[in-house]
Amino acid sequence: MSESSPLPPVRLTSEAELARDALATPLLSRAARLARWAGPDTRVGAGGELVEEQLPGAADALGLTGDEAAATASEAWRVAVDTGLVEIVDEEEGTVAAGADLALLTSGAPQDVLGVWLTALETVLADASVPDLDDLVDAMDGGGEIDLSSLDWDPEAEAEFLDGVLGNLYLLTVSEGGAGESPVPLPALAASMIVPDDMGEPTNDVLEQVSDAMMRLDDQFRLLEPVGLVEFQPVDETLMADTDEESSAAADEADVSRYGMVRLTPLGLYGLRARLLESGLSAPAVGDLADKGADVLLDGTADFPPTAARAETEQWLARREPLAAARELLAAARGGDAGAPLRRLHCQQALSLVGLEAEPALREVLDDDELGGLARVWLSEHGAADVPPPSEAMIFWLTIDTIAAQLAAEGNSAELQGLVEGLAQQHGGFFAAAWRVDHPATPDVLEAMGRLHPDKKVAKEARKAAFKARSQQGG
Repeated sequence: MSESSPLPPVRLTSEAELARDALATPLLSRAARLARWAGPDTRVGAGGELVEEQLPGAADALGLTGDEAAATASEAWRVAVDTGLVEIVDEEEGTVAAGADLALLTSGAPQDVLGVWLTALETVLADASVPDLDDLVDAMDGGGEIDLSSLDWDPEAEAEFLDGVLGNLYLLTVSEGGAGESPVPLPALAASMIVPDDMGEPTNDVLEQVSDAMMRLDDQFRLLEPVGLVEFQPVDETLMADTDEESSAAADEADVSRYGMVRLTPLGLYGLRARLLESGLSAPAVGDLADKGADVLLDGTADFPPTAARAETEQWLARREPLAAARELLAAARGGDAGAPLRRLHCQQALSLVGLEAEPALREVLDDDELGGLARVWLSEHGAADVPPPSEAMIFWLTIDTIAAQLAAEGNSAELQGLVEGLAQQHGGFFAAAWRVDHPATPDVLEAMGRLHPDKKVAKEARKAAFKARSQQGG
């Protein structure tokens, strides 16, 4: 995930719903139950872990049975300690008591509950970057010490790898046209970290790296599911047993789910966004601008995908009376700076969501050089009566403004090229008149039209007009 590109805004569920989800996660609910189970006779070791003879009692308190019961109880206890649900009273005696944060789970605000859950998440993420227990046992020397060099394990690199994978999963989830709520195949997620963007056909060596990464992720997502970060379908174990199976990276579409599928939960989206913000990245959420001014809304949604921009605008409008909102939007759309055309385009899109209650605000700007054109468009689209026709000068000004906005929003898109071709075809003297338009973007727009038009003769006319416009503006 690039640190320079702005992230698309995420749609989060309410904090109350997220807090309920957090309390229902297997790991945090077990940690809370153990915090309430602990008493005067509970004893812990030097690291705060339950002493071995008390693990069966902890597992029994959680209703756990089987080979993994003690390990699951131990993990839940560690989370209880790390999150402050349990406090160490006397380190020498190994005594404990309920922590101050335990009460937050029942009487705290949703934000308090989520704060506890975020701490639990950090504990699990740290665990997920640690080698498998069997590998640690194999790395022990005769004296019981772990030889880290024999593990080929770099703690910092492992944490960075997992952070990168989760960042890519977040981006795939929030991007328009991305995975959304659909699960992502594990091979695709592993490949996103291994295969270079400019590589055509992956080499056998790269495919082997993808396969190894996929198996690491399988182990890690198994650990991350109980904390509620993801919903995970593990790799089909029969594939690991069958050495004749093709590489996971070459799996056909029908079989891809057998290689593991993962999706972020709503709680997981909240957690990863919190971590991104903590690391200093900009990770917007839909609704962030709802209490800001119209100028912030119009500028802030400039990089949003269309669906997210509409959702943000709807939340902004919901907090205001339609007439007052329209007036504020129109005032924010004025300006001769480079970003003004795009603001006016977003203003027009926002006003399309407002009903006829806003009509007085649009009529107030009919004579405005910058807003009169879009006001006429809005009034006509809403079936208003007595809409004065625009002057030729206003039509040309609005055309330049619209193309400037499209250039800012989409660059040299196929849609814009079609618009340019249509204008030149419908108006034989377009360039002869357009260079005179008193708009700051006129030279750049005409230059772009010359670049986009496929007809060399028309393109030359556009470039000549751009030169005249720039000379007129003293450029």
